[in-house]
Amino acid sequence: MTLVLRFAAGSHKGLIREGNEDSGYAGPRLLAVADGMGGAAAGEVASSEVLGSIVRLDEDVPGADLLTLLGDAVQGANDRLRQMVDEDPQLEGMGCTLTAMLWTGQRMGLVHVGDSRAYLLRDGSLVQITQDHTWVQRLVDEGRITPEEAETHPQRSLLMRALDGRGQVEPDLSIREVRAGDRYLICSDGLSGPVSHQTLQDTLGSYYSPEQTVQELIQLALRGGGPDNITCIVADVLDVGATDTLSGRFNDVPVVVGAVAETPPSSTAADQSIRDTPAGRAAGLGRGPQGAFGPAEGYGAGHPDAGFGPAGYQGGSAESSAHGAEDYDDDAPRRPKRKNRALAFSLVGLVTVGLLGAGGFFGYQWTQSQYYVGAEGDHVAVFQGVNQSLAGLNLSSVHTPYKDIELKFLPQDQRTHVTNTISASSLGDADDKVKKLGEQAAFCRRVSDVRATAGSLSTPGGTPATGQPTQQAAAGTVATHAGFVTATTAPSPSASGRAPAAGVPTTTPSPSTPSTSAPAPVAPSQGAAAPAAPQSDLPGLSDEERQRADSCPKP
Repeated sequence: MTLVLRFAAGSHKGLIREGNEDSGYAGPRLLAVADGMGGAAAGEVASSEVLGSIVRLDEDVPGADLLTLLGDAVQGANDRLRQMVDEDPQLEGMGCTLTAMLWTGQRMGLVHVGDSRAYLLRDGSLVQITQDHTWVQRLVDEGRITPEEAETHPQRSLLMRALDGRGQVEPDLSIREVRAGDRYLICSDGLSGPVSHQTLQDTLGSYYSPEQTVQELIQLALRGGGPDNITCIVADVLDVGATDTLSGRFNDVPVVVGAVAETPPSSTAADQSIRDTPAGRAAGLGRGPQGAFGPAEGYGAGHPDAGFGPAGYQGGSAESSAHGAEDYDDDAPRRPKRKNRALAFSLVGLVTVGLLGAGGFFGYQWTQSQYYVGAEGDHVAVFQGVNQSLAGLNLSSVHTPYKDIELKFLPQDQRTHVTNTISASSLGDADDKVKKLGEQAAFCRRVSDVRATAGSLSTPGGTPATGQPTQQAAAGTVATHAGFVTATTAPSPSASGRAPAAGVPTTTPSPSTPSTSAPAPVAPSQGAAAPAAPQSDLPGLSDEERQRADSCPKP
């Protein structure tokens, strides 16, 4: 059995954005989509540079462990962005997502950072195989909002992870076993946002060729409003025999779409590293006067192989393709065109910054309407906000500390709940939860005091430490339970807290006390066994109070 990939890719700037900040690459070994962010801070540059850095992975046979190759390549791409920002501070703030798959012929290595997505269609069922690195997805994972609420949440595009040249990147890495008949989709959120999961499944299962499928997916996103750049790659795993030359004919022709097809990676090292790879051959097919990646010529509508080659390569002009990409003119100078668009990018950047600022403000305002109960040091407190941090900024603060409710007096299960935080629907709900915790802590504090007093009055064997008879120690213990029960009999002299006079037998009853209330003392010299220990160290409590006391921390 020989498994090969048949793939197609397409990209469109959408109906709202002025330019395309997405970049896509599909080759015989590597499939990758990067969604640029930063607006005027050059999101298209970031996505182009990242793909330019990892495209070297599209070699004939990956020579090392898949996850090691992908992890090192992503970290190298992130380092490249850091270097570019150091050289040009105006690029500060640029970044991109990355979802890429590296193919060995039997397995697929997957690397993922951000909110672009990868899907697998197998046996007619579509499954998302990546996890969005967004704040909203985190809220869904923690059960704070539903997936349906996440689709319309105002902060649904707020990324928790991205390639931005800052620190060490933390990608998701995994290995997947492939089967003949599998169909993979990698796309930016410009497709997965306006097009529902069910529609994606139906479309991927309805069209035979990857080329037709890509075209239909982009059209669906445009009919959904096209609010963002749209980039997608569809790849089929085929089992081909030695005589099946049709699939193999296009197996080595990579596809480059989106910003990377217009903006060449600026790194000379990256350019040299891909020259002798299938990616380098793709670059040579579409290379313009300034060395930019561009649509390859020779796959127009009149070509005998039209409809079977990589999507978007018709007549050398992206405008003539069904993907609606921007014009590509080999004779037109590249740099003047970018300068003419500088003002437009600046205006779009200002608007984007304003929208992000407004979204951030309203998002922060929303967090401040949330409350939860948690631990502040050794005591309980009500917090305002959400128990999250964003870019080092804590999104919650102490609203009301309750220093009299100490964690050490709470039962272990309640202490664990408080440490892990207890969600509340409102400030009043949080106060109610704290009130119940306070009642339990006060109860356990009194239990602790009683146990400590009982321990100070008795030796481990049950004999009073002062040498007084056992009855006197027990009575003294009962007296300390005044907070829990009310005595129903008159107190004995020892229970009143006064020590008996020297030489006066403690067994002599007072006039107001029945003679039957005083047990006969047992002389220690007789060697008789000590009285049986009581059922609980908290005499005088009801069964319900004893069960409640048993959950209190033991001294």
